[in-house]
Amino acid sequence: MSLTHLLPGSLGFGTAPMGNMFRAIPEDEAQATLQAAWDQGIRYYDTAPFYGAGLAEMRLGELLSQQPRDSFVLSTKVGRVIHDEVEDPATRDLGEKGGLFEHGRPNKMTDDYSADATKRSVEDSLKRLNTDRLDIVWVHDIAQDFHGDRWLAQFETARTGAFRVLDDLRDQGVIKAWGLGVNRVEPVELTLALDEPRPDGFLLAGRYTLLDHRQALQRLLPAAQEQGVDMVVGGPYSSGVLAGGTHFEYQEAPAHILETVRRIRELAERHGVSVKAAALQFVLAHPATAAAIPGATRPSRIAEDLGALREEIPAAFWHDLRETGLLDPAAPLPAGA
Repeated sequence: MSLTHLLPGSLGFGTAPMGNMFRAIPEDEAQATLQAAWDQGIRYYDTAPFYGAGLAEMRLGELLSQQPRDSFVLSTKVGRVIHDEVEDPATRDLGEKGGLFEHGRPNKMTDDYSADATKRSVEDSLKRLNTDRLDIVWVHDIAQDFHGDRWLAQFETARTGAFRVLDDLRDQGVIKAWGLGVNRVEPVELTLALDEPRPDGFLLAGRYTLLDHRQALQRLLPAAQEQGVDMVVGGPYSSGVLAGGTHFEYQEAPAHILETVRRIRELAERHGVSVKAAALQFVLAHPATAAAIPGATRPSRIAEDLGALREEIPAAFWHDLRETGLLDPAAPLPAGA
């Protein structure tokens, strides 16, 4: 199914922060943020077992279980199984993302893209989310940043395991769509080159943003458009550095990234534009983009995102971004730019 037709709007809510990413979020603050998203009209929610070892799913389930099931679209992910045994979250091997959820639940997590693990993961997520069905399921983090040189072996396990299970679930009408949820373009390109199974879309985090979009424009997005496969953009603010934060790629932003952000902010200020609005409207301008799903940890952020979506940005701003080399000439611009 086309994600554009499935998703209820161009702005969703990414729940990674609800898994205590970077910091321990008090329960009342987490629920107030989720409630603010619902109250302000957000009807697409994305989550994953990985986010705090099930914490984000449980928190999201508290909100959504109070709403009519047909009134929202829900996606979660497979590829990691959560166990009853406990471990020290700070010592988990998360590849390039070490320590990301050290404030989450201590339940042990194992990477497993096999068919049996995929079925178990779906069943466990349904319980944590307190719901009877999922709309979209993404195969999570099957890429170099988490698996290093082992990523192709993990991909092959997923191809013969998770991919086929999700393909069958979609064909049976149990789910409406499936795809990959990753932070790298290579596994999506590899999946699009397969004769079967066929994904409906992909969730690409951090690789189509104002700060990093050139590689995705080369092969991935043209191939996706050719095949009619839609994209959900995760991390439109590049882990927060484009929204006034200090993180890029889930770590402290390096000096060259901070310098690029400074240049973008300088141009934005010259045109009276907020960087957050520019970042959000840029990713939504690509015809392959079905939605963007920024995350939040405070209720006020929801109104900021909605305001960024509506902010008027002069065409001259986009022209200057291109002239200074900050924007690839091939990147589609918002209507009227």
